[in-house]
Amino acid sequence: MKKLVTTFKVFAVLTVMVLQSCRNENNEVNQQETIQAKVTLDDLKKEITPASSQIVPEAVQHQLDESGKNLEIYLKNDLQITGVTVLGKISTQQGVELSKSLITDQNEFIASGNIMDPSSVKIGKIGDLYNGEDLTTAQRGLKEAITEEVKPGTQVMEVTWNGKSGKFTTLCFYGDSGIIWDNIFGGLVMMDTRGNSETSDSEASKVASTWYKQWWTANWLWGSKRGEAGYKITIYYSGSTVSNADVSDWGYISLGKAKSESKIIKRTGAYGQCRYALGLCTPTGSLSFNSTNFSVSFSGLGSNIVSNGTKSLYP
Repeated sequence: MKKLVTTFKVFAVLTVMVLQSCRNENNEVNQQETIQAKVTLDDLKKEITPASSQIVPEAVQHQLDESGKNLEIYLKNDLQITGVTVLGKISTQQGVELSKSLITDQNEFIASGNIMDPSSVKIGKIGDLYNGEDLTTAQRGLKEAITEEVKPGTQVMEVTWNGKSGKFTTLCFYGDSGIIWDNIFGGLVMMDTRGNSETSDSEASKVASTWYKQWWTANWLWGSKRGEAGYKITIYYSGSTVSNADVSDWGYISLGKAKSESKIIKRTGAYGQCRYALGLCTPTGSLSFNSTNFSVSFSGLGSNIVSNGTKSLYP
């Protein structure tokens, strides 16, 4: 009987300890959530060395000016840059962490889409545009995008925008060479969905080979290249008979995600043929490659271009 009582006491003590541990963990989670909820721009300003001037580097001003021109051309009055306020330089690692929290906050504004296709453009608060798994993917992607880019010493400004639903502001991180990240500048792209193509000079290559190249380019709002995905097929022939074929592919994007795959499916005979699967997207979405049907697909929300297909090339 004593053994039974002792066992019961030990069990009771362990139960109390487990319950107390659970309470402590819950309290820690609640405290973290509370801290997260209380992060504001004022908190970040405490970790910033104030700017002595409202003048931004020449490269940044050029990007602001060119972005404004392109927004006017493609989006008209749907989105305009109305002003900037220079805050200063991030002085601590804590400032970096607060920056990550602020740009991923559900009340922060974000944009996605291709301004050359105005119907694809979406602008709003993160929590309004994304939910569930898409929200998690978007927030994780945004944090990953700036983890290697935003550091102590990075400069910060607020950009004021005027959109369909009124005025709003975003945090913009930049350096002497240009803008690093902003949820609007980084979320929107300029992209000709028709892509580009090039064929080898038949006079120069008719003796032994010819090639065909096709690619899609994503640009920043200010016009410079941000990323590219494409493929190139080459055939080797004698007369009208193809003796061999090969293909190469590539895909890359700054502060985003890219995938590229290609393979030869007809190597000899009357022509050569390849299959390609290409994709580019901004950080708030994701890309996956399916080897069974040899295709890239996009999921989530964000600016993206995906191209899957085949290309035949004749001598």
